Amino acid sequence: MQVRQVPFEDLARLGLIELRHQVLRAPLGLDFTAEELAAEHDQVHFGAFEGERLVGVLVMVPAGTMAKMRQVAVNPDDQGRGIARLMIQASEAWAVQAGFAVIVLHARANVVPMYEKLGYEVFGEPFEEVTIPHCKMRKSLTS
Repeated sequence: MQVRQVPFEDLARLGLIELRHQVLRAPLGLDFTAEELAAEHDQVHFGAFEGERLVGVLVMVPAGTMAKMRQVAVNPDDQGRGIARLMIQASEAWAVQAGFAVIVLHARANVVPMYEKLGYEVFGEPFEEVTIPHCKMRKSLTS
């Protein structure tokens, strides 16, 4: 398993957009707009690959001293194998190297325990995003 950054211009060719759509958008009846995808040009995209096969994707959004993690998705046939954990660890290493102090994210309620195991904490009140209960979470990258 290899987790690596994927340049914006390679997202469609390598299947990162399609996997995010399949796992996160299609079940809710949503599609990406051209504007949404164009806005991702300055975001950092990670893909998890087994050989040439894409099995997971994660997006990081730089924002001042923090980075926002979003769009974490693993191929349904590959879930439960620690792929999300590997991608999160790779994105944390990138964030530390890039000088970010904190990672924040909006976690779907059903995956909050996974993030907690990786050192993230819930803050604020639960809320609804794209019709699904979410929690704000964060992790300090400075000791």
